[in-house]
Amino acid sequence: MAPISWHSVDLSLDECIKCNICTSYCPVSAVTDLFPGPKYVGPQAQRFRDPDQATSPDHSVDYCSGCRVCNEVCPTGVKIAELNARARAEIVADKGLPLRNRLLGRNELLGKLGSFAPPLANFGLHNPLSRFLAEKVMRIAREAPLPTWSTTGTFRDWLKRTAKERRKSDKKVVYYHGCATMYYEPFIGKAAVAVMEHNGFEVIVPEQNCCGLPLLSNGEFGAARNYHRGNVGKLAGFARAGLPIVGTSTSCTLTLKEEAPELLDMDDESSVQLKMATWDIFEWLRELHEAGDLRTDFRTVDLKLPYHAPCQMRAHRIGKPALEIMALIPGLEIAESHARCCGIAGTYGYKVEKYQIAMDVGAELFDFVAAQGDGVTYSACDSETCRWQLEHGTDLPSRHPIEILAAAYGLYDLDRRDLILA
Repeated sequence: MAPISWHSVDLSLDECIKCNICTSYCPVSAVTDLFPGPKYVGPQAQRFRDPDQATSPDHSVDYCSGCRVCNEVCPTGVKIAELNARARAEIVADKGLPLRNRLLGRNELLGKLGSFAPPLANFGLHNPLSRFLAEKVMRIAREAPLPTWSTTGTFRDWLKRTAKERRKSDKKVVYYHGCATMYYEPFIGKAAVAVMEHNGFEVIVPEQNCCGLPLLSNGEFGAARNYHRGNVGKLAGFARAGLPIVGTSTSCTLTLKEEAPELLDMDDESSVQLKMATWDIFEWLRELHEAGDLRTDFRTVDLKLPYHAPCQMRAHRIGKPALEIMALIPGLEIAESHARCCGIAGTYGYKVEKYQIAMDVGAELFDFVAAQGDGVTYSACDSETCRWQLEHGTDLPSRHPIEILAAAYGLYDLDRRDLILA
């Protein structure tokens, strides 16, 4: 594979003023010497990665979790996380990719295979012997919080069963559910559809595929490009028709809006149309509220709720819309986390050599949740892998904010994680 060409991401390194703010905030370099910090592996090292030179990126860049905290705090706007992602892709192009990383990058394929026989897949993935063997053979950490396949069918199975019950309306919204909702957490999709329909919208759920973020994170840019092209082909028509495309996985929506187009140099007209039409669900709900169109017929929800806005949500640069909308719910007491990262970073914390780093990074968040006391029933977070990591690190169930909102509308049972039928 030819070296990745220079573009605006690479050129942003010239804005680096060597202030070291990124390193002082980096959650990974704070807990391990294996990662020397964003400035070193990002803009500083990038100066030696000219495509005309034979220099290969320092392997320490692979310990960057991609949490984007460095981007968040950089005073001059250097695209450090993107520099690191592109450097990792150069390593993959030069040295290849382990089978483990190829598998972890194909969440859609794994989800689809497991959905044919979910109980068998869950047993195969989660029994102690298979986890031990996966660690020894594949180097997937045996303690890592891997997901569980839905045993009641996929999200699309539910859509087919309930097709006649779906709301029809002149107001339409397109739902991008992502792999986690499709195969592991269909209840997130149910809650989202219920909330959107409650607000008078007909929900369109077109064919779609993985956003490609796991592939990007593991340096497989070629495969990620194919995934993104697939989504552009399936979704851009709705964008051209002026319909909002709304997602419940903040990682997926960030990938459609920014990560894939920028990292993969996909700036054709259809990609830009998809980018501009994509919304995180609470970003969209906040827009409805500001226009006076969001229903606020909330029931009282007597909960103390620790809420963590994940790194990918903060990377949208839209504030914390879930926090703003949940603040409208009577009785709900929200404790906002200021932890830098949960540590899992998609597939990062699943890898043997990075599992303990992920747990050490997440300790700040786990301690915050524990500090809220014994009266806490759930935590809340917008990202699926972050919720799984939160549950793993705190032994406390975690919910998506859309579940909290659906419960406040009286549509959803937070304990059963299912809709309340009228």
